[in-house]
Amino acid sequence: MAAEGHAIDALGQFQLHTVGSFIGASVNFTQANLMMVLSAGVILALLHYGARPRAVVPGRLQALAELSYNFIHDMCTDQVGEEGRKFFPLVFTLFFFILIGNLIGVWPYAFTFTSHIATTFALALLVMVITTVVALRLHGWKFFSYFVPSGVPKLLLPLLVPIEILSYLSRLVSLSVRLFANMMAGHVMLEVFGAFIVMLGAAGMLFWAPAVVSLAVDVALIGFEFLVAVLQAYVFAVLTCIYLHDAVHLH
Repeated sequence: MAAEGHAIDALGQFQLHTVGSFIGASVNFTQANLMMVLSAGVILALLHYGARPRAVVPGRLQALAELSYNFIHDMCTDQVGEEGRKFFPLVFTLFFFILIGNLIGVWPYAFTFTSHIATTFALALLVMVITTVVALRLHGWKFFSYFVPSGVPKLLLPLLVPIEILSYLSRLVSLSVRLFANMMAGHVMLEVFGAFIVMLGAAGMLFWAPAVVSLAVDVALIGFEFLVAVLQAYVFAVLTCIYLHDAVHLH
């Protein structure tokens, strides 16, 4: 707990540390990388052991795997159209990679790799590059008409075209900062109220009542963090589908 000398170091939990020194000093393998590998392993295990039975009446794990598949498949087709089937693997991977990473990070002594802007920016950049490449392959030079609003007088184009380009590029900031900020803010709040519990509890019996209140708030925040973990993964996946829809249909 970061409550040393009556000071709360709420941001210390986001500091990266090298793990697995056996890899060698030339490879900077941090706890964030470890959580990424763990998240990927959980996803692969869920799909492997969930799909293996292939029972007519599915068990819990198979039902979870099938529901996960159908949920993302319907999201792709609803948002993008029938063309969305092609992008199902991308959206499925992004959604569950972010979701499992968020959920694992809530547990004690775990690390939330989505609380680092470098990670969320890399994911957002991947989405932006793929959507732009898809648009260029489908529409060629016509893709650049996306930045020219229809029905606008030509005199206003020098002003509106740069605005449209900035709006398009702002998707990168929107995707990355939204996920990073929400996950980071939640963990900072957990750290702050957790430190209050220790500090107030150690101050004596007179402060036990505020310590209990801080504990209740921390428990509520943990439940809220699980909700935010799911919502942020969902929002990232939905926005990815919306951007793919724009790339396919130029709307």
